[in-house]
This record gives sequence, structure tokens and C-alpha cells, in this order.
Amino acid sequence: SQYSAVDTNPLSVYIMQPIWNKIIKIVPLWIAPNLLTFSGFIMILFNYFLISFYDWDYTASGTSPGLVPTWVWLFSAFTTFCAYALDCIDGKHARRTQSSTPLGELFDHGLDSWATSIFVLSFFSVCSRDNGKTGVSVYTMYIYLSIVLFNFMCSHWEKYNTGVLFLPWGYDISQVVLIAAYLLTGTVGVEVWQKPLLFGYYITDLLVILLIGFSLFLSFPQTLYNIHRARLKKTLKNDSLYEGLLPLVSPLLLFILLTVWVVLSPSNILAKQPRLFLWMVGVAFSNVICKVIICQMSSTQPELFHWFLFPLALVVYAAISGLLGRMEEAVLGVFTALVTAAHVHYGVCVGRQLSEHLNIYIFSLKKRVQE
Repeated sequence: SQYSAVDTNPLSVYIMQPIWNKIIKIVPLWIAPNLLTFSGFIMILFNYFLISFYDWDYTASGTSPGLVPTWVWLFSAFTTFCAYALDCIDGKHARRTQSSTPLGELFDHGLDSWATSIFVLSFFSVCSRDNGKTGVSVYTMYIYLSIVLFNFMCSHWEKYNTGVLFLPWGYDISQVVLIAAYLLTGTVGVEVWQKPLLFGYYITDLLVILLIGFSLFLSFPQTLYNIHRARLKKTLKNDSLYEGLLPLVSPLLLFILLTVWVVLSPSNILAKQPRLFLWMVGVAFSNVICKVIICQMSSTQPELFHWFLFPLALVVYAAISGLLGRMEEAVLGVFTALVTAAHVHYGVCVGRQLSEHLNIYIFSLKKRVQE
């Protein structure tokens, strides 16, 4: 299927696109577009692990400001900008080198589905978790992450039904806000997040309000409107309501299972291991969404229940029934490692299958020699 995307965001169209068009001229023509995509993702990952090293339990900014060195925040701003730029120019570079492939599209969106949660998890270190005075509770973090992932899912669910990816406005805005937040933290210090800004509200409160407002009143209605318009124009990909809603089943069940674990965990697992738990949420979600992206690209039907829901249901049942007892944290650790390994393995396998099928290399523009 031919890739089509529509971008109507003024910030993107009038400010960012001209910048990307200048940057793209520097990129040598022999570099594979997927290499740009992957480099951006590696930078986000590296930055996340760097912040985790200084602030494993999301308390550094709240209880001991200065625990995370200033250079780390400035480095975060730099890596976020680079990843944002690379994510925006990879497609342009592919068209420039005439190497646009379904593999590139899947690689881009698949890594984005994972990067989305990593951006959010890195940002939580800036506002820190609730310490009684300032900060954000771990439950707010979980809801915040879920909303961002819900938004991401909506745009791909929309593409599954309409065949067109309407680029969410939230993307460019969130990237610019993230970069600004890191620069602000690096230059002024984390204290800026601990002082009320307006009417007793903190910057973090305003960002949460903005995010929820954007999602529920802009992104989601826009998705429904675009699907409705496609239905009127008779360009919908799926005739039945069942087929149209099918991709939403697994993500919703995933969210329900995770929420049950969060709410009913005997050892209060989210408060004990917020970083592990939220990372696991992001990886699990990314795997479920990648399946939807593949189905949407290959015009196939996704299965009703993603395989991952079964082991998760077992773990959640064992946890909330008290079967795990004191082992809950250890089991979460092992489970998170397995989920991450399974996701990476899945990505590598799909990438190799597609590169063989399309007769191309993933990270090189050289053509494969036909056997």
C-alpha cells in the first residue's frame, strides 16, 4: 500500500518543516534512511538510561535537587532535539534517495511506538514524584503515560480504518515543550518545577491539564471525525463495525489488566518500582501497536487477543491474589526483562523477514544480490 500522511499542524508546517528542509541538505546521500531513524531512537534510549542512573526512583528533583548534574538536563535537550529532527527527516531523506519502502515505514512507526513511552518516562524525572509538598504521584504518572499512548494508538487506529495517517498535532508540540522543559531545568535548576506558577498551580499541573485537554478535546474528536468523513466518502478500509474496532480490543484489555495490577497490588507495586513498571507498560503497549501497524500496512486483520495478554493475565492474577507474596517485585523485574527481550526479538525478526522479502538491507542503500 502507498504511504500517505497528512500534516496540518501550523507549528510543523510553518516553523519546523523549513528547519528540517535545511538540515536534510547536510545528510550525505549514501546514508540509509533507517540509519537516521535508528540513531534517533538510540539517542533517546541512551538519554533515558543516563537519567535512570542518576534518578532511579523518580525522587532526585524533589528531595535532593542537584542530584542530577546540570549537563544531564542540557544533554537531554540536545538528544531530544536530535531524535526529533532525525524522526522528521528520515522520510524526506528516503524520498530524496528514492529508497522509500514499507520496511522504512514500519521501522519508523514501530520505533516511534516505543519511543513515545520513553520520552514520557524521561520527562517524569524533571517533575519528580510526590514528596508531600511538590511533585506528581506515581498514579498520575501512570495515567499520564496511558493518555499519551492512547493518543498514539488513536492515530494508527485511524490509519487502519482510513488508510491515511493524520499526524497528531500533539507530536510537534510535545517535542518542543520537552526540549524547552529540559533547557529550563538545565539553566534554572529543578527548583523551577517546585514553585507555584499561576494561582497556586505548578507548571507540571498545567502540563497535565494541557495534555488531557489536547487528547480528549482535540486528538480523539479529530480521529472520530476523520473516520466519520471517510465513511461518508465511502473510503473506509473496513466495512463492518467489528473489523473497524478490532485493533482496539487488545490495547484496551492490556490497559485494564495493568490498571487492575496497579490498583489491587498487595505490595503497591507501582509505588515500589515505578520505573520498572512504567517501562514494562511502554514495551507491552509498543508490541501490541506494532501488530496493528503491520496489519494496517498489509491490509490483514489483527487477532482479537494479542499473545502477550495471556502471560500478563497470569502474572496479574498471581500478584493480586497474594500468590506471589514478597516475590512481587522480583517477578515484575523478571517479567519486564522477558517482555523487553521478546519485543526486541520480535522487531529483529520482522525486520529481517521484510528485508529479505523486499530484497534490501535495513541499514544500507546497497541492493542485495539476488540468490
